[in-house]
Amino acid sequence: MAIEVAGSIGTIPAVALVGALGVGSQWLAWRLQLPAIVLMLAAGVVVGPLTGILVPSVEFGALLQPLIALAVSIILFEGGLTLDFKKLAGAGTGVIRLIVIGAPLGWLLSSLTLRYGAGLTWDAAVVFGGIMIVTGPTVIAPLLRQARLQRRPAALLQWEAIVNDPIGALAAVVAFQVVLTLRGGAEVGMGAMVFGIVFSATLGYAIAKSVVYLFRNALVPEYMKVPVLFAAVLVAFSVSDLLLHESGLLAVTVMGLVIANANLPSYEELRRFKEHATVLLVSGLFILLAASLDFSALGQLTWRASLFVLGVVLLARPLTVLISLLGTDLPWRERILVAFTGPRGIVLVAVAGLFGERLAAAGVADGALVGPLAFALVTVTVVLHGFTLGPMARFLGLSGGESPGVILVGGSRFTTEFAQALVKAGLPALITDPNRANLQRARDAGIPTFYGDILGEAAEHSVEFIEYRTVLAATNNDAYNTLVVADLGPEFGRARVWRLARSKENRARHALPPGLAGRSIGEGRTQEYLDDLVKQGWSMRVTRITEEFTLTIGASVGRMHS
Repeated sequence: MAIEVAGSIGTIPAVALVGALGVGSQWLAWRLQLPAIVLMLAAGVVVGPLTGILVPSVEFGALLQPLIALAVSIILFEGGLTLDFKKLAGAGTGVIRLIVIGAPLGWLLSSLTLRYGAGLTWDAAVVFGGIMIVTGPTVIAPLLRQARLQRRPAALLQWEAIVNDPIGALAAVVAFQVVLTLRGGAEVGMGAMVFGIVFSATLGYAIAKSVVYLFRNALVPEYMKVPVLFAAVLVAFSVSDLLLHESGLLAVTVMGLVIANANLPSYEELRRFKEHATVLLVSGLFILLAASLDFSALGQLTWRASLFVLGVVLLARPLTVLISLLGTDLPWRERILVAFTGPRGIVLVAVAGLFGERLAAAGVADGALVGPLAFALVTVTVVLHGFTLGPMARFLGLSGGESPGVILVGGSRFTTEFAQALVKAGLPALITDPNRANLQRARDAGIPTFYGDILGEAAEHSVEFIEYRTVLAATNNDAYNTLVVADLGPEFGRARVWRLARSKENRARHALPPGLAGRSIGEGRTQEYLDDLVKQGWSMRVTRITEEFTLTIGASVGRMHS
């Protein structure tokens, strides 16, 4: 009865509810420092099966699955946009092994777990095992953001999730067609499948190259670049899917990879907008996923479902990773972290539900169990890794740590003194400067340094940005300080990026727009002025903020007397 009442809220209120719950869960998770995915799943379950307020199949009807498919295609494309080959940072061999060895090995071990753990027939186990190659690109991104992993293990998990996602979907297609062939009812021949896969990869590559050509030669105005990109993704996905079901995922992933490595001038703007869209889509998908939960379907599962989940988490996933990475120079701590991190997400549920129905229709009796098993696996792994990835990474020494480090841009007496005060307080500090001579004082003081431009490509490869949460641009170049604030603001958060105040900071004629100005300190004191103070004997002191000694008072500078 609750479902009938829920259907009366209408499609538009349902869209608003999904958006509010998804974004609200992400914000609340940020405030409470909890895994966002867990809160989204909990919110979806509350408004879905528990209260019947939202029933996606009623509110969206036949549009539900196509909308989910298009959202997943955009998420995968955005994921491909993050896969810059230059950013593999030593993880290249591991990524290749996790794809070339890990995908087929994971298929085999997952199928064995399904057969002997869940008790499925070989027909259902092989098809579902192919789908389980997917490790959840919709889950990995928010988990990495929450856990703040170091660059290499984060790259391994991210590349594996995104690249193996279309491979898993296509493996399920191949396995399903083999099952139908053995049963005498094949829909698509093997030759047609191979052609469809090659066509999808070629289509994604061709559309990506066309987009790159148009953007690079200024044949598309700036304000239309994002709409053109969105339209190109949808065209690639839908055209490819028409020829071979689920091959659209491969096309959009190839598109993202090609564009990410094309060195487009507007790449950062495109990537950031896509990230914002992906946050919205991931939020919405997880709310819909949880709200679509059918308790009666889960009631079909027996104790063997628990055995299956434990087998995947404790045996199939770890063995897949550890065997795949044998012989690499990756530290054992990174191998352990990746081996015991294998969350599944919306792609697994969507594809498993589809093939479960097809298997049941083809006469495979336990095909109806594929969907419930997929949801059980997703729920357990999302909750498990949501709460354990961060602590495990900290235990293994592979996270950014709890101390909020500071990057000081510009080598000088002032930044060296500042860095020494931070280090004494137990906070990581890094001084960067493109002039090696400016870093000599910091190196003599034992302060970590980076020689180069903090905005350059070398910094992305050499600096573990995850260890730092705050940036202070304190060079003697006001324009460069402003550029640092504007460029790093979206990455660190504009509230955490500071610069020295400019000499004409308070004059209206010289005021900067809010998007460039950022936060400033110093009230017009230049780097030279602050250096002179340090030279005269002034120093930095650390004190606790109290009612008597407020933040405003604490920001003042005191003089050290010998």
